[in-house]
Amino acid sequence: MKITFIGAARMVTGSCFYIQTEGTTLLVDCGFFQGAKENEDRNAEPFPFNPSGVQCLLLTHAHLDHSGLIPKLVRDGFKGKILATNATVELCRIMLLDSAYIQERDTEWDNKKRLRAGKPLLKPLYTVEEATDSLDYFQGAEYGEIVELGAGIKLRFQDAGHILGSAIVELWIRENDDGEKKLVFSGDLGQKNIPIVNDPAPIEDADYVFIESTYANRNHKGINETTEEFRQAVTESLKRGGNIIIPAFAVGRTQNILYLLKQLSVAGKLNHLQVFVDSPMAIHATRITLNHPEYLDEETLNLIRGGKFSGSNLSLKYIETVEESMELNKIKHGAIIISASGMCNAGRVRHHLKHNVWRPECSVIFVGYQAYGTLGRKIIEGAGMVKLFGEEIAVKSKIYTIGGLSAHADREGLMDWLNKFKRKPRRIFVIHGEEETAIGFVNVIKERLNIDTYAPLRMEVIKI
Repeated sequence: MKITFIGAARMVTGSCFYIQTEGTTLLVDCGFFQGAKENEDRNAEPFPFNPSGVQCLLLTHAHLDHSGLIPKLVRDGFKGKILATNATVELCRIMLLDSAYIQERDTEWDNKKRLRAGKPLLKPLYTVEEATDSLDYFQGAEYGEIVELGAGIKLRFQDAGHILGSAIVELWIRENDDGEKKLVFSGDLGQKNIPIVNDPAPIEDADYVFIESTYANRNHKGINETTEEFRQAVTESLKRGGNIIIPAFAVGRTQNILYLLKQLSVAGKLNHLQVFVDSPMAIHATRITLNHPEYLDEETLNLIRGGKFSGSNLSLKYIETVEESMELNKIKHGAIIISASGMCNAGRVRHHLKHNVWRPECSVIFVGYQAYGTLGRKIIEGAGMVKLFGEEIAVKSKIYTIGGLSAHADREGLMDWLNKFKRKPRRIFVIHGEEETAIGFVNVIKERLNIDTYAPLRMEVIKI
C-alpha cells in the first residue's frame, strides 16, 4: 500500500492522509490548513487525488483542521462513507455549517471591496448548501466497535481523550501479497487527568503508528499547578480593573474553561465572576457535550449529578446574537469573555480584542495552541501592534499563556502512550507538529524506544 501525507506533515494543521491499497482508497481526516496565508491558500487548491475515487473517509474528530475540507471534498465528487464516532458526527453538523457561513460571509465582504476596485469577484471555498449536502455521507460508530469496510479492511475507533468524540483509528488492512498489516493513527491525543473527557485509550499492538506531535517539544505543568496558574491570572486581571478575553476553541476548550471557572467558584477560590460565552457554536457544542454522558469522565459526571455546576456565585450568560455581542464591548471592567476562534484568526473574539487589547488594565489569557502565522501566535510572541479590521491596534494588555490547559498531550504524555504498545511497531511516523518539534520528537522516540521513526514531508509518498 501507499500513503501520501497531504497535510499535518511537519506542520500542525491540514490533517489529511491518503491511503491506496490493492482494493480501495481511503482518507484519514480532511482538514483545513490554518495560520500563515501561504498555508490557508492551500485550502483552495485542487485535491491531489480524485475525490470520486475515495471509498471511505475516516474522521478522527470534529476540529476544523481535521474536518474543515469535507464539504469541498463532497462537492468535488466524493460519494463514499464518512465514518466517525457518533459525537463527532453530531459536532460536525454545527461546525461545518458554521464554517460554511464564515466562508460565505468573508467572501461577500471581500467582494464588496473587489467590486469597488473593479476586480473579478470570488467564490466561497464552499457554501452552506454544500456543507449541508456533505452531512448526508456521515455514519456514526461507537468506541470499540469493529466496522468492516470491505476489500480486506476493518476499522475500530478508540477514545483519544482530546475532545468529545475524538478517536484513535485502528485500521487493519489485508492485501494479497503479504497478509494483514495494522495501522494506528493517534489523531489528537489528549492529556491524562483533564476534566470532562476520558484519558486516551492505550493501544497494545500495531505494525505502523502515526502519532501527533503538537506539544512534543515540552512538558505541561500538572493539572493542580495549572489550575492555580489560571486562578492567579484571573485574580490578577480582575484586580487591575479591566476585562479578560479568553480566546477558546468552541469545541473542547470552551467547555473545559467553563468547568474550571465553576469549580474554582464552587471552592470559593474565585468569587463573583461575570462570565460571557460569546460563540453560538460553543453554545451548541456545550449542549451536545452535556447530552453525551457516555463520553464524559467520572469526575464530570459526579459534578453534574451532584448539581454543583449551579452551586456557585458565578454569573454565566451565553451570547447568541450579533447585537448582544456588540453590547459586550460597552462593558469596561470585570467581564470574562470566552470567545472563538481559539487562534484569533476569525470570529467574534477579534472584535473583543479590538476593544480591549490596547487597554493596559485588560488581559488576554491564551489556553490553547497558536499555529504559526495566526494572530494569537503574533500576540503571544510579543507583537507591539496588530491589525484588526484594517486598523493598527497597540497591544498593551497583560498577556497570559496557560499551556497546561491544552487538550494535547505533552512529550511525556505521548511517550507514555507509545510505551503502552506490547508489540513493538515496525515503524513510527511523527505527524501533526511543526518541523523542528516533529524532528526533535523523532530523535526522542529513537533514543528511548529504539524504533525506526520518521517525520514525513508534505506530499511525500511512503510505501509499506
